[in-house]
Amino acid sequence: MFEELKEIKICGIDEAGRGPLAGPMVVAGVILTKEIEGLNDSKKISEKRRELLYEKIIDSSIYHIVTIDNKAIDKNGISHSIKEALIEIFNTLKDKNISFIFDGNSSYGVSEVSCLIKADAKVPEVSAASILAKVTRDRIMIEYAKKYPKYGFERHKGYGTKAHIEAIKEYGFSDIHRKSFKVKLV
Repeated sequence: MFEELKEIKICGIDEAGRGPLAGPMVVAGVILTKEIEGLNDSKKISEKRRELLYEKIIDSSIYHIVTIDNKAIDKNGISHSIKEALIEIFNTLKDKNISFIFDGNSSYGVSEVSCLIKADAKVPEVSAASILAKVTRDRIMIEYAKKYPKYGFERHKGYGTKAHIEAIKEYGFSDIHRKSFKVKLV
């Protein structure tokens, strides 16, 4: 019985970019093939450290990354977008000996996925997914900053900072803004 339990692998899943006013949401699923030192919730480690760990994770895992753009989020909503990403990750990485764990308190109706609050700080595979999702999204936003330099996406990554809201007031919404999100511009 214990030997069977050791054979069960974990696919950790986490997202980055659920709440920003602009840009995509990125959801990553990771099955580690080697142990990696220093994994933690992506929000608790520096950008430089995340970049280093990103490369180690890519080299030491089986993974799948889903990017949901702002137009799909506006059309379908965040919850539906997360559900579709979870289904895609499950269908891409499914195996009879894999347990899927998503960081948070909801599996969005995807019965094959269980959820665990603060899993990104407790489960190495979820920490790895957190890092892949965050670094992927940050890189996308840095590229968008080149196309839309007036908004400062390289600094705030699309979140509703004072500087970002001031830029929206001055320049209006860009093509990558989430029009369905309510923004207080007063």
